[in-house]
Amino acid sequence: MADNIHASAVVLGDRGVLITGEPGSGKTGLALALVGHARNFGLFGRLVGDDQLFLSAFDGRLCCTAPKTILGLAEVRGYGPARLDVEPAARIDLLVKLVAPQVAPRYPDSQTTILAGCELAFLALAAGDRQAALLAVAASLSLPPFDGL
Repeated sequence: MADNIHASAVVLGDRGVLITGEPGSGKTGLALALVGHARNFGLFGRLVGDDQLFLSAFDGRLCCTAPKTILGLAEVRGYGPARLDVEPAARIDLLVKLVAPQVAPRYPDSQTTILAGCELAFLALAAGDRQAALLAVAASLSLPPFDGL
């Protein structure tokens, strides 16, 4: 049985990122910014799902898919649901939780968490600071411009 959670997910190159946070914290904006960032550097970047995802474990790895009713849609604040190409499923390598800026660590220790029985790398990042979050995810996954350091 898959768990249904409120989140967004993307595939960047060969890595999957799950983004959680409170409503209005910027999950969709960060997801779409990450897709654009990957594509700007010639990498594969695609949304898996926005707003709701089904999570399941497969061979010790976390996998996610979007419900069929919202597959291919992203909620754009001020516009509504918008259609875009999506990846139908992803293995997740990194969990990003958007948190209140005052509780987001400036220099976090390497962290992991367990979700659906799977261990994942974990970042708590400040909600509302999309650029800083994008750079932290890129650095964590060794994506450009951090891929040669």
